[in-house]
Amino acid sequence: MAALTVRGKQSGFTYIAVLIGVAIMGAGLAALGTVWHTMVQRDHEKELLYIGQQFRQALNRYYLSNQRYPVSLEVLVQDDDKVAVKHHLRKIYVDPMTGSAEWGIVKLPNGQIVGVYSLSEQTPLKSAGFRARDTLFLDKEKYSEWVFMAEGQIPPADSATAMPAPPQAQPALPTGSRWR
Repeated sequence: MAALTVRGKQSGFTYIAVLIGVAIMGAGLAALGTVWHTMVQRDHEKELLYIGQQFRQALNRYYLSNQRYPVSLEVLVQDDDKVAVKHHLRKIYVDPMTGSAEWGIVKLPNGQIVGVYSLSEQTPLKSAGFRARDTLFLDKEKYSEWVFMAEGQIPPADSATAMPAPPQAQPALPTGSRWR
């Protein structure tokens, strides 16, 4: 009978060791999940900055072509106002933060669109180190505060609309310039 008692105690230690191993693996997987989520959010932030710049450039090109801003985002994809059809934007991009093609829109009082922003209320990971064109995003608390405006436009402080100021055409560099 003494042999049975010793054997029963040994199998209990194995069970406890397995439970501790499972707990350690669970903690490791939880940490890995947090790191993975952060990496994915950083990638989405980079994508949002790229897409926002695409919208910003499309709004500027549309203005330079038509001397007014568009009244819908779809017009940026296919501009039929001139003799030749122009495509200022390849497509209406999906907001990487929400997964939807719906964007917040900044309009002038006459209905012309001068900016777009994400509808996400998430807190950004990036709060500094922006390019010069995106310095207004410093220390913003939500992605919806990252407003991508046409050149010369000032993002509204709240829900007010921006005042119109058309973008300037970029001067061409001289042909013999060393900067080309």
